[in-house]
Amino acid sequence: MARVYNFSAGPSMLPDEVLKKAAAEMLDYQGSGQSVMEMSHRSKVYDDIIKGAEALLRELMNIPDNYKVLFLQGGASTQFAAIPLNFMNGSGKADYVITGQWAKKAYQEAQKYGEVKAVASSADKTFSYIPKLDKSEFTPDADYFYICMNNTIYGTVYHELPDTGDVPLIADISSCFLSEPVDVTKFGMLYGGAQKNVAPAGLTICIIREDLLGKARDITPTMLNYQIHADAQSLYNTPPCYTIYICKLVLEWLKENGGLEAMREKNVKKAKLLYDFLDNSKMFRGTVVPEDRSLMNVPFVTDSDELNAKFVKEATEAGLVNLKGHRTVGGMRASIYNAMPYEGVEKLVKFMADFEKANS
Repeated sequence: MARVYNFSAGPSMLPDEVLKKAAAEMLDYQGSGQSVMEMSHRSKVYDDIIKGAEALLRELMNIPDNYKVLFLQGGASTQFAAIPLNFMNGSGKADYVITGQWAKKAYQEAQKYGEVKAVASSADKTFSYIPKLDKSEFTPDADYFYICMNNTIYGTVYHELPDTGDVPLIADISSCFLSEPVDVTKFGMLYGGAQKNVAPAGLTICIIREDLLGKARDITPTMLNYQIHADAQSLYNTPPCYTIYICKLVLEWLKENGGLEAMREKNVKKAKLLYDFLDNSKMFRGTVVPEDRSLMNVPFVTDSDELNAKFVKEATEAGLVNLKGHRTVGGMRASIYNAMPYEGVEKLVKFMADFEKANS
């Protein structure tokens, strides 16, 4: 069967080149006589893999030396508890902006550990925009300020970061990881699940400024203590070895294809093609205010649930899969991460145009 164009929000498609290389190395990784799936995480050959992945990530993202890079398990959702346990231990306060389901869940989890304030929310319009922030609402002595940079379900993204002054900014970047350059120095911590742009599911990457480490409260579980993982160079326990290996292949692919600047150009081009069609369609419309649109996740709807369902069914039959939108938004959602080629978006737009013509 031919490869489909997979518009899943995650786990998402990986570059063909990465999958082919992984397949070629499945039984024998670089003459070791074993698969990466089988090798000890304490071995020299695996140590080269995990250190190579970190070096590539640092190079691509221009991560300064005073930031630690951690390869962890537990998903981004585990960080919802780990973050307050590690960092909300000065004033015991933190500010959150609620821009979607994941920011809301992070906020709710943090409430178990301290005084947490929702400084703004876009829930009133189904998270279809990034709320404007009033700095007078910020908590001056907060231990950190939290945002979800790109909202997978709702298709919004921060194009301008909050000015938090001396309060460390923490961002969940799961859905926009490696999609474009980001100034790491503006953040106290960046983190994300890898299953969108970076690797298969099972790996979470945390990038943490060193001066924030070592402040975890006594009750913090060992496996949630960032300092312990930093001291052990992400090898305190068995890491998600194979996923980190695929991550390294993806990072090599990114470097070979021009890095994050080049990736941004490609992503802007793909997103423009789809948004331009939506803006001119009589049947389909985007659900996000134009100024806050994501490059990665594009929700759209018709005015009919029946048409939405018909579109998803026929698109799947045409090899355009996983286009059904999240239940809280309805309709459709096209996630067009790094590995989605321009041709995939072209095929989607042509299918949408043909569908509109046939069903008008």
